Amino acid sequence: VQLQASGGGLVQAGGSLRLSCAASGRTFSSSAMGWFRQAPGKEREFVAAITWSGTGRYYANSVKGRFTISRDNAKNTVYLRLNSLKPEDTAVYYCAASPGLSAYYTDLKKYDYWGQGTQVTVSS
Repeated sequence: VQLQASGGGLVQAGGSLRLSCAASGRTFSSSAMGWFRQAPGKEREFVAAITWSGTGRYYANSVKGRFTISRDNAKNTVYLRLNSLKPEDTAVYYCAASPGLSAYYTDLKKYDYWGQGTQVTVSS
């Protein structure tokens, strides 16, 4: 699976963005997908994940109620809608895929494939 993330940018606090992650490969529809982020000087952290079917969605407490993860298996794409953005959301956002994953969605070590990252910068 190859992943290509896009949609990042510079936005004011309170604004919104939609990130996309386009996947190639036949295993996308059977893969759990996750979004992680990494701010300068910090470790990469879990943001959101979605099961292969889209029925299960998981969020970090810091983004719950503001971010929404979704997927379109027909388009081999996963999305992350970011609303009510805060300066502390500034980071490089990465999408990741894990074929067959059915648990531990928040654990980055469970993901086999990673995109290149897209920068999100929120100004105050």
